[in-house]
Parts: sequence; C-alpha cells; structure tokens
Amino acid sequence: MMKPMVSLSLATYPEANTPKTASNAVAVARRIGATLHAVAINVDIPDVSNALSSFLLDLPNKIREAEATSRSFGKNLLETVAKEALQGGVRLTTQELTAPPALIGDTAAEQCRYFDICLVGWAPDNQTARMTAEAVVFGSGRPTLLLPDATDVGALDHVVIAWDGSRVAARAVADARPFLELATMITVLTVTDEKPLPGQDIGERLAQGLRTRGLVAEAASIQAGARSIATAIQEYALEIGGKLLVMGGYGHSRVRDFVLGGATEGILSDLRLPILLSH
Repeated sequence: MMKPMVSLSLATYPEANTPKTASNAVAVARRIGATLHAVAINVDIPDVSNALSSFLLDLPNKIREAEATSRSFGKNLLETVAKEALQGGVRLTTQELTAPPALIGDTAAEQCRYFDICLVGWAPDNQTARMTAEAVVFGSGRPTLLLPDATDVGALDHVVIAWDGSRVAARAVADARPFLELATMITVLTVTDEKPLPGQDIGERLAQGLRTRGLVAEAASIQAGARSIATAIQEYALEIGGKLLVMGGYGHSRVRDFVLGGATEGILSDLRLPILLSH
C-alpha cells in the first residue's frame, strides 16, 4: 500500500499563516499516515522604482525590508512544523520558494501537483491565505484541505459529505477516501431546497454504497431556508459533531480571476471546520 504524501503551502506575505497551521497540518498527516512536505513561499518583489520614487519613498529599502520579513516568517513557520512533526512522529521534508506577490497562489498550486492532498491554513482576515487556497483548489488538480486557524483539527473521525450527485461532489468523495476509511461515522448530507437534485434518494444511495464498502454511513437531508447553503451545511455538520466536511469546489479560474460557485464562495467567506474541497 502506497503511503500518502501531503503538501502544506505556507503563506508569508503580506500576512503569514499562524503556528496553528503547522500543528493542524501535522495532525492531518499523522491521522492518515502520510509524509508531509512543507513549503514556505516567500515574496520576491520586483524593483520598479525610478530615481524620484527612490528619493521620495526609499522604495528599494522598503522592498528589502518586506522580503526580509517574509523570509523570517517562512523560516519560523518551517521550524514550527519541524518541531510539531518530530513530536508527532511524522516524516517531514521542507522547502523554501520565492514568488512575486501576484504569483504566490500559482506557485503553491504548481508545487501541490506532485502530492496527494494539499493543505492550506485559513484565517478569515488573511487575504494571502484565501488567495493561496483559491489558486490551489482550482489550479493544482489535487484535493485541498482547508485548515481553519480557529480550531484544532483533532481526530477527523466524523466525516460529513455535502452531496448533490454532481461530478465535483463525486470527485470529492473519491478524493476523501483516506479520511473515509478511518472514519467512525460518515454522514451524507443533502440540501433539498437549494437547487434541483437528480433524485429523491441520492443521499441514501451514496450512504448505502459506502456501507457496502464496509464503512459506517447514514444519510441526512436539511433545508437551508433563509440561510446560505454554506452556513446551513456547516451549522448542521457542527451540530451533529462533524469534524471534517467534504464537498466539491464549484468555480473556475480565468488567469487568477476566480469565479466561485455560491456554496464555495460561502465556505471560503466563513470557514468553521476543516473542509476538503475538490474541483
């Protein structure tokens, strides 16, 4: 049996991930018996100053300071990951890369293509983390696990699947296999009032298939009502003790201009638990 390989993309500029990202990433790798590759993506700012701007704003010095701060954040985050991995018994490799500010997300996505699962730290006010997550979800070709800074990952033993019978939802279920196989409970959740569904019993059909494979699974359905679908799904998942949400990532990228589907946009705006997104 092949050992999974997961990649952690660490944001360093202008807003860095917190140390919580490091501990959560190690917890995920340990949970599924994976090796972990942590990449700090430091900023490389092109010097476009001219003589006047250099005199008035001291741009070259400001650029050097920003790049030094970015490298310092990256170094500290990699050291934190190394410490957590050693304590958790997780095999780790690390790497430092540089990229212009506009290409940080693309650089992360390209690196993630060599691994089985991509990990991205998440904080609601960290735009760098959001940009990185969107680029990785839609550009890596790999499932992306978003790790919210506000929570400890824990065991991920109760997996909730947001299921609408779509291609991207089916892809997400396949990509979540390492977590499904270790789950003590799987809940297949269908929202019945958000859009037309391909059948009445699609949740139960998937749950039955999972049970046939030897897993513990049940189906549930809810109505979003006046809530956004992202809010309704996450509230229900937390209410039933869900530790990991699995769902398809709707949307596409037009040269880094991300056009997101409603559920994906809502999830990225208000992330409340670890979420595995597949596109």
